[in-house]
Amino acid sequence: MSAKECGHHGKGRNKFRRRLLFGILFFILIVLITILLIWAILRPSKPRFILQDTTVYGFNASVPNFLTSSFQVTVSSRNPNDRIGIYYDRLDLYATYRNQQITPRTSLPPTYQGHKDVNVWSPFINGNMIPISPDFSTSLSSEQASGSVFLTIKIDGRVRWKVGAFVSGRYHLYVRCPAIITFGSKFNGVIVAQNAVKFQFVTRCSVSV
Repeated sequence: MSAKECGHHGKGRNKFRRRLLFGILFFILIVLITILLIWAILRPSKPRFILQDTTVYGFNASVPNFLTSSFQVTVSSRNPNDRIGIYYDRLDLYATYRNQQITPRTSLPPTYQGHKDVNVWSPFINGNMIPISPDFSTSLSSEQASGSVFLTIKIDGRVRWKVGAFVSGRYHLYVRCPAIITFGSKFNGVIVAQNAVKFQFVTRCSVSV
């Protein structure tokens, strides 16, 4: 075979490779455009969370710079989408006071939420002698003496969206639910057991994804 024929075959192989690469890139581009169009048409909405109630089994801030607390919270989540499902791959729930975490994280079981479905969780969260900053300890004692303490129930997690057979990558989920615990003359809870008080809120939580 002459050098001219070898060069011709080499150019042919390079041309074929370029066409193959172009075809693969074109296919990937079409797939991405299709997914984006479907995503834009469906317009997925983030889930809606509601804090329904909080049952307080213990709340003791008598030891300076430490807090012992025990709660059971009921939180519901609704998927507002007609054609999009939601995978909750990880959900960690905990309580905070002035953005300081006062209970360890409690993990909720992973679950799938179908179109327009509602899920309800009622986990326990407990914190035994959790250290808090001196400034927060002073303000907490003051608020408790005045009759009400403002807490925030938080949920951090990872979610995925399901559209038909397509499942998206994981997204961070941040949920913030305000909760007011009252004492003394401002007490508005319901005694449900010995040393247990239920506060019903039905408060809509802020959600960001």
